[in-house]
Amino acid sequence: MIALLCLAGLFISLYLWLYKIGIIGTMMCGTGGCETVQTSPESVFLGVEVALIGVIGYAVLLLVALVGTAPAQADALGPSVLLAGLSGGAVGFTLYLKYLEFFVIGAVCRWCVASAVIILVVFGLSLLDLRRLRGAMG
Repeated sequence: MIALLCLAGLFISLYLWLYKIGIIGTMMCGTGGCETVQTSPESVFLGVEVALIGVIGYAVLLLVALVGTAPAQADALGPSVLLAGLSGGAVGFTLYLKYLEFFVIGAVCRWCVASAVIILVVFGLSLLDLRRLRGAMG
């Protein structure tokens, strides 16, 4: 389930990034908020497009989630700890971005909200998985 969510987040981030670099000409949003957010100065963090950070982040999370599904890793704590740590950091970054949308940019991107929900669920599921594994270890 976590891997599928990460794949969905990857596709959303990739869509936003392709729009940002001009490959996709029109964004499907419906409210205009997506374009406002994507073209704002806040759509760049430390010189890197936020959407590209999302692409890279979700790709790494997907890779870790897939490694964790390998039979040899079924009861290993490492991938779950890494997944929880990385997704927890992503939740923190997402909260910062939501603050920017609501209080600085003054517009909300539906795609960004979808990504925020996905990363929150990934984080929650990764914490549940950690709890399960720690319980199984005794």
